Amino acid sequence: MRKLLFALLTLIAAPLHAEDWQSKATERDVVLHDFHFGTGETMDVAMHVTTLGTPHRGADGRIDNAVMVLHGTGGTGKQFFRPQFADELYGPGQPFDLAKTYVILPDNLGHGGSSKPSMGMRMKFPRYDYADMVAAQHRLLTEGLGVTKLKLILGTSMGCMHAFVWGTTRPGFAQRLAPFACNAVEIAGRNRIWRKMSIDAIEADPVWNGGNYTSPPMQGLRTAADLSLIAGANPVALQDQLPTRAAAEKFLAEREAAAAKEPGDANDQIYQLDSSRTYNPAPLLSNITVPVLWINSADDFINPPELGIAQRQAKQMPRARFILIPASKETKGHGTHTWAKFWKADLLKLLATKP
Repeated sequence: MRKLLFALLTLIAAPLHAEDWQSKATERDVVLHDFHFGTGETMDVAMHVTTLGTPHRGADGRIDNAVMVLHGTGGTGKQFFRPQFADELYGPGQPFDLAKTYVILPDNLGHGGSSKPSMGMRMKFPRYDYADMVAAQHRLLTEGLGVTKLKLILGTSMGCMHAFVWGTTRPGFAQRLAPFACNAVEIAGRNRIWRKMSIDAIEADPVWNGGNYTSPPMQGLRTAADLSLIAGANPVALQDQLPTRAAAEKFLAEREAAAAKEPGDANDQIYQLDSSRTYNPAPLLSNITVPVLWINSADDFINPPELGIAQRQAKQMPRARFILIPASKETKGHGTHTWAKFWKADLLKLLATKP
């Protein structure tokens, strides 16, 4: 599923790397001992994290230049090395200038190099949710990295929702929030339906075998990947670039073949898709009094703008600004969130805002 979404973003050629940002990064694992899940289970959890830049300590001895960037469902912190994000943000004079900024890129619980079902427990792994994921991020920052405040949380997709969880349950820890590509309501309607369809497709594949498979349940994974493609696509760009039936079917076949080579772990995907089941920051939005830059895109299937949810909810936060990026041949559907050219100027304005 994740591989197919990422492949979709390359339909329009990305710019070449100006820098090898990964070579400038530091990676580590932080073990959170006796981590308490919302289910009541307790276990040691490993959080993998990548950092860029150097922490700076202010007069009070606390790190004062940290920003945390949070990935979406199925992603990892390393996705933020892609040129459309990194080349726009990390260089001299850019919003996250690494000479001045300590950038923290976690692999969130259930993702990447952090603890997840595929590391041995399979479907016996605790059924984590967004509250657990944010709690793990908090312990990673405070216990693992010594960070007790953030200049900013920028979150994309699932990370966007995590930003709202941070703002409503730990108000003020982050001095600014930049949630991109989500709404701040319970995952319901079409958004929950396509997630549940993907989960059901995997679990209905006989090869899945209750999570105890010996080879990937490819039938279920293919259906989940196809649903993810539709959910993440920009219909304007697809219509422009695939104007015939033959072109559209060729594109689909190529993307499915690419996804089949690296299908990902089925149990991990079930957990990732289901972890949003308890998300609902709506009743607590008034807790968020820090500056907020909330950006969605008009071509986002997952967060359809015609619902008007974000436009209404932004008014519940005294310092929130909502922007809807118009759909065009250049936008990237749900994936517009990680193409910084669409929102970098607004991010600079947010960072210049007094916390």
